[in-house]
Amino acid sequence: MERQKNYEREPKEFVEKLVKLNRTAKVVKGGRRFSFAALTVVGDQKGRVGYGFGKANDVTEAIKKSIDRAKRNLVVMPVKNGTIPHEIIGKYKSSSVLLKPACSGTGVIAGGAIRDIMDAAGATDVLSKSLGSSTAVNVVRATFDAIEHLMDAGKIAQNRGKSLNELWG
Repeated sequence: MERQKNYEREPKEFVEKLVKLNRTAKVVKGGRRFSFAALTVVGDQKGRVGYGFGKANDVTEAIKKSIDRAKRNLVVMPVKNGTIPHEIIGKYKSSSVLLKPACSGTGVIAGGAIRDIMDAAGATDVLSKSLGSSTAVNVVRATFDAIEHLMDAGKIAQNRGKSLNELWG
């Protein structure tokens, strides 16, 4: 009797991106002991995005931990027509990140960590500039600070007690 192989790859719910993998060494009596720290970004390309940081003695275990943490820390980013609703600056410690909406066809103009976040969130047209410290963890946290403070048009209209049509005229 022959087994049938029905291994159909189901599409993943999230896009997982490794932003930074860091190796640290601890010197012990027998030599060096290495451990790894992984920073990953996870998103569904429909506006939900999160980041995670994991440490372990093995690379795959560190990445796995960071992806699990990223899935637990998802935030919603308002994306309309592939861009963000307004310009914003996010800050974390000495890192600042400037995010600007861009017209269709511009693409994601961003450096490493910010590009990964925008790709995972599903934004296709964004301009950005990383200011201050360029440490990957701090840049990611500054970007998420900016994302958390983005305002959605529907939310603003609701806070003012108006409809979207009244707000836009």
